[in-house]
Amino acid sequence: MDTRPLAIEIDSLDKGARIKYSVCTLVTKHDQYQEMLDSFRAGGFIPSNSEFIYVDNSQSNKYDGYSATNRFLLVARGEYIILCHQDIRLHADKVEVLDRKIEELNMLDPHWAALGNAGGMYPGCLAIRITDPSGENVHRGILPARVASLDENFMVVRRSANLSVSCDLKGFHFYGTDLCVVAGILGRSCYVVDFHLLHIGGESQPMKSKDQVFRSDYHPSRQRFIDKYRRAFAPRWIQNTGTIIFVSGSRLLNFITNWKMCRSLAKRYHRLIHK
Repeated sequence: MDTRPLAIEIDSLDKGARIKYSVCTLVTKHDQYQEMLDSFRAGGFIPSNSEFIYVDNSQSNKYDGYSATNRFLLVARGEYIILCHQDIRLHADKVEVLDRKIEELNMLDPHWAALGNAGGMYPGCLAIRITDPSGENVHRGILPARVASLDENFMVVRRSANLSVSCDLKGFHFYGTDLCVVAGILGRSCYVVDFHLLHIGGESQPMKSKDQVFRSDYHPSRQRFIDKYRRAFAPRWIQNTGTIIFVSGSRLLNFITNWKMCRSLAKRYHRLIHK
């Protein structure tokens, strides 16, 4: 006789083996990735607190930035999922600094979803803490800074935020921006924090065997991103089983179109065009 319970209360579910960090990387050059691994291990990311997962794109692009990110977020076991390039090196700040920055954010904003070392706050204003080809020991903004986008060289995603990136976008650019937009829609926030590392940059970015593949995809990726959110954020009528509502980015338009008379006119109009 089967004595197993027919249902399990949600807080009693076995969450399985959890660790603190999952370090996830798209790899096109294994020697660079090995150097990255060595720097992380020297920085305190060891088997007791971390796992390392990679996508092998050294021969062909099995995954792009979007599909790899969603795959990493699905399979990683860490409480905090680090999405990073193969050409970063921990050289100044170690794991205990990241631990501290996470705890600070937990106190500052319990609804934070992702953090990074570089991102955009608003037009013309960046928040950055990095050493890269643009400069050594770069520090812009008062950190932590809430941002609208994160650079993909280093991002930490909070597992409990249940994030993903768009499945209808592709390429190796703007997936960090997409992640932040999705977080905002879900009512969560993203930050740049004071975690200083080295990003070698240049031709070591995730790409196929030729540098121009990565670089030439930038503007098409940008346009795909714009087109996707033009559709996603378009004003629209929504009918559920209880009422009809109109949503847009305009407070005035929302106020007017959600009057009973406007809703009635909308229903008549849509009945006519869908006959």
